[in-house]
Amino acid sequence: MSAAPAGHGIERIGVVGSGIMGVGIAELCAKAGCDVRVAVSSDRSLQSGPARVARSLDRAVTKGKISAEHRDAALARITFTRDLGELGDRQLVVEAVKEDEALKLDLFSALDKIVESPDAILATNTSSLSVARLAGATGRPGNVVGLHFFNPAPVLPLVEIVDSIMTDPQVSMRAEDFVVGRLGKSAVKSPDRAGFLVNALLFPYLLSAIRMVDAGLVTAEVVDRGMTLGCSHPLGPLQLVDLIGLDTTVAIAEAMYGEFKEPLYAPPALLLRMVEAGLLGKKSGRGFYVYA
Repeated sequence: MSAAPAGHGIERIGVVGSGIMGVGIAELCAKAGCDVRVAVSSDRSLQSGPARVARSLDRAVTKGKISAEHRDAALARITFTRDLGELGDRQLVVEAVKEDEALKLDLFSALDKIVESPDAILATNTSSLSVARLAGATGRPGNVVGLHFFNPAPVLPLVEIVDSIMTDPQVSMRAEDFVVGRLGKSAVKSPDRAGFLVNALLFPYLLSAIRMVDAGLVTAEVVDRGMTLGCSHPLGPLQLVDLIGLDTTVAIAEAMYGEFKEPLYAPPALLLRMVEAGLLGKKSGRGFYVYA
């Protein structure tokens, strides 16, 4: 593959998905001066996506983190579309759709046909799925890399860079240069294994906390107080599960259990029952806690 500009030369960003992570990544890139186009799947998202970005930027202005002028300039750099074909001219496309392997495979196959430049980077924000499998859905697996942002993407400083065994080293270098040099994030290189680095360490802890509640040994509130006051964690494990989303927690746990078959990764029965009942955490208004 021919040499391509460093990450600082990436100006045109595509994002697929307008959930919490999708709009967060779009906002982050727009604040860094990039032209951002977000592809969504419904007319409703054409309304809710821009509104979500605007609310987040308004909060940043209220907190004194950015100026009103910076907010307005960032909003002007973001457009939303229902036509995936409008991502054809993008230099970097980040998918941030639901943690569903079949959905992501279909999406990468489509992006492979749509994105025009042979030097364009196709990135996944997956929390747990194999980057190599997703790359295999394209005819350019060397251009596919994992960029795992953390929620909320505009705030948390870390991004995991996940190379598959097929990722071109120059592509990985350009992606890391963009994340660090342009977006101002910190990056760590993580292995292409279920859960990567952070979630592979984090999820046994979260699932253990859920099992304690499921066994009736203690309440969610007591678990969270113990870990925030006793270990100085900013959030307790059940508060964090509510923030991540209980459905996403199940998807990540099942991916990790599917790869390693270790009981500590298996989703607890309580977690599965709550997801079946639609209790998904903050995004649904109720999880281990009730939200206004």
